[in-house]
Amino acid sequence: MSNFVQSLRLWFAPERISEEGDTPDYRFSLANERTFLAWLRTALALIGGGFAVDQFLPDLRWGWRIGLALALLAAGVLCSLRALNHWVRCERAMRRGEDLPTSRFPMLLSLAVAVVALAMVVIVLFGWEG
Repeated sequence: MSNFVQSLRLWFAPERISEEGDTPDYRFSLANERTFLAWLRTALALIGGGFAVDQFLPDLRWGWRIGLALALLAAGVLCSLRALNHWVRCERAMRRGEDLPTSRFPMLLSLAVAVVALAMVVIVLFGWEG
């Protein structure tokens, strides 16, 4: 748990990462930053999708509409937080000369998006009213 708390502290003071290990090749740090930005774009798309479901599908039964919108919004929030955490963990690993961290988050996010997409397919096939 202390490793998580240490990573959490680095979210708000990323300059402290430079105190660890050696400076990696800048190309790797920049690639890590590009990956972080890609995760943020994904988070924004999920959040936008959540708002779109809520705002542009008024005929959809309330429970379905709110459930799908909240699932997309929650996935967006988790994705943005995970982006920051993964950036910190990768930057620290590169500075320490360690293997890059692995994560199950991409699989979980993929499953969540697939479940929402399947629910939308069912709704489209069987009508908006549920």
